[in-house]
Amino acid sequence: MTQALVIGGTRFIGRHTVAELRDHGYDVAICNRGEHENPFADTAVEHVQGDRTDDGDLADAAHAVAPDVVIDCVAYHPRDVRAATRIFDDVEAYVFVSSGAAYGEEAIPKREGETTLHDCSDEQATDDSEASYGPRKAEGDRAVFAAAADGVNAMSVRPCNVYGPHDYTGRVDYWIDRVANHDRVLVPGDGTNVWHRAYVEDVAAALRIVAEDGTPGEAYNAGDRRATTLDELVEGIATVLDESVEIVHAGPRELAAGDIDAEEFPLYRDYPHLLSTAKLSGLGWASTPPEDALAATVEEYVESDRDGSEHGPDREAEARVLGVLDTLA
Repeated sequence: MTQALVIGGTRFIGRHTVAELRDHGYDVAICNRGEHENPFADTAVEHVQGDRTDDGDLADAAHAVAPDVVIDCVAYHPRDVRAATRIFDDVEAYVFVSSGAAYGEEAIPKREGETTLHDCSDEQATDDSEASYGPRKAEGDRAVFAAAADGVNAMSVRPCNVYGPHDYTGRVDYWIDRVANHDRVLVPGDGTNVWHRAYVEDVAAALRIVAEDGTPGEAYNAGDRRATTLDELVEGIATVLDESVEIVHAGPRELAAGDIDAEEFPLYRDYPHLLSTAKLSGLGWASTPPEDALAATVEEYVESDRDGSEHGPDREAEARVLGVLDTLA
């Protein structure tokens, strides 16, 4: 039986990756600091406690687990990838969880090996800000490519915005809360904005499939095979909740009445962000229909104790915008 090590493994992408690997017959171990509840504590999943940014801890995990496959869910800096590809240089597959944010060029769609990645300065490589996230992931990809050139079986998966059960980011939670608790939902722009999303279980499947069948030195985009607009997201949530809502669109002038910038809305992006998933599909990967993925996402949110209202613009500010729009109607 193949032994897998998931670096991370308890919160979101890692949690689903552990489940995916177990469902496909892998023995699985996780390595993390143990700061979050371990959903696999009462299972056969081994837990190796360690800080992945400590090379000694990572080497100890390599020795303790002796993995055939490593899925690296929490490599946020280029040095993390360089260290991991050095420590796990003899595994059958090392898969780095990169991001669609690694692309620095605006193109529709963004394609592996064709669309330009972000540059990454020395300062960005060690920064922790959101602004440097894409450049850091891009440099992590380049570390994967360099390791593969030296004979390491290293590959990369680039998901776009990941959503699904146990998503702690609140990006979809915000919209579920608005649909569940308000008759009118404010949407920036004309509702046709597309910021490509990826269902978390599909991302987990992508990581496994790339580990099994991917080519060292290659990157693979992951995202829903059918991208949906922001309006379609709201409408889909309403369908799952069996709620009737009015979507109200607002441009920059109307949003200014509530002192709101459009980019404060989760999952809003002025220029479309769309990844080609043809390369990953060529390995036999397929994605979950968006309506099924959204149903599972909403169901878990309803059962959770998370509060989506804490994300995005303040509802009172939104109400001021709605009031202005009513006077103009």
